[in-house]
Amino acid sequence: MRYLKATNSDELNFIRESAKDFAKKEILPNVMKWDEAQYFPVEIFKKMGELGFMGVLVPESYGGSGLGYSEYVTIIDEISQVCGSVGLSLAAHNSLCTQHIAQFGNEDQKMKWLPKLAKAEHIGAWGLTETGTGSDAGGMNTTAIQDGNDWILNGSKHFISGPCLPDFAIVFASTGEDPTPRGNRKRITAFLVDVGQKGFDIQEGNKCISYRGYKNFQLSFNDVRLSAKQILGEEGQGLELSSKWLSMGRIWVGATCCGKAERIFNLAKDWAATRRQFGKSIGTFQATGFRIADMAIGLKTADLLVADAVMQATLGKMNDADAAIVKVYCSEMLNKAADDTIQIFGGMGLMEEMPIERLWRDSRLERIWDGTSEIQKHIITRSILRPLGG
Repeated sequence: MRYLKATNSDELNFIRESAKDFAKKEILPNVMKWDEAQYFPVEIFKKMGELGFMGVLVPESYGGSGLGYSEYVTIIDEISQVCGSVGLSLAAHNSLCTQHIAQFGNEDQKMKWLPKLAKAEHIGAWGLTETGTGSDAGGMNTTAIQDGNDWILNGSKHFISGPCLPDFAIVFASTGEDPTPRGNRKRITAFLVDVGQKGFDIQEGNKCISYRGYKNFQLSFNDVRLSAKQILGEEGQGLELSSKWLSMGRIWVGATCCGKAERIFNLAKDWAATRRQFGKSIGTFQATGFRIADMAIGLKTADLLVADAVMQATLGKMNDADAAIVKVYCSEMLNKAADDTIQIFGGMGLMEEMPIERLWRDSRLERIWDGTSEIQKHIITRSILRPLGG
């Protein structure tokens, strides 16, 4: 991120250059081939695991890198500039399953999962969304009913994203209801469920035109028997846990958007400077030049928003509205930059031989996944009006 580039240490610069060099050598030569084949290079995960990129925030005592949020967003930014599918997968792996266990798992769970996750020897899935509920996590129909000391899990999860077939899933299920002033509220609990457990079926879902190297899965549970040891955190704490890491995840979405937007910006300005019409470069025409200026303004603002959110998170002061602002602004900024760049390239921008068409396709999903722009604006509005009685 350009703002962090001007303000950080030699160590962070080394990490940035390592990520940039890895992306250039290991990802860039193959990115178009992977996209066309709708293939995710699992071997790249293994190599990133060797570099410490797959357990950036995991303490060294559990086999991770033990780094901070600034280092993390820097790695995401650099990888995302080259390939959105790999950058997204890197962010999801670190942020959802891995950090969920690191923050809320007991010692046995941490020792079982974190060392393998940090080296990309195991891949996890994060099972929250369902058909018909989408962003309404409290409306989920998946249930876990207590049976003695065990829990019996039934239901299904859809649009569960991941680069490849996972080794386990963090699954959220209703374990009862609690009364509130606004009526009964489902008590949601997170469970660690191993792929291969009896009654747990996983299938690859629909193919998506965005991030064609990234996949989504459908998880089905039919009387899956879980022990109490498979509860992550406390029973009934699931929504609290998911809310925390969805909020943190929205910062990482902002970082991936900044990475892709910087790549798009560089493509746009180079084309505007070298493409000639009517005897001069098209960037000299106001209609094109102003698009370039808007991109520069948007990218700078997005960089600053992400950098501020990283600082607030490091200090333990980041809240849901802060994260929502980052997610809305960065994803909308990226979409506008991609669309404007297509316009600058003209018809050539939509040709498969040009990288911009892939970046344009990939950018569209950012306004939807991890909570739509409308959901984020609802969170922001609520944070403003609720203290005033609204």
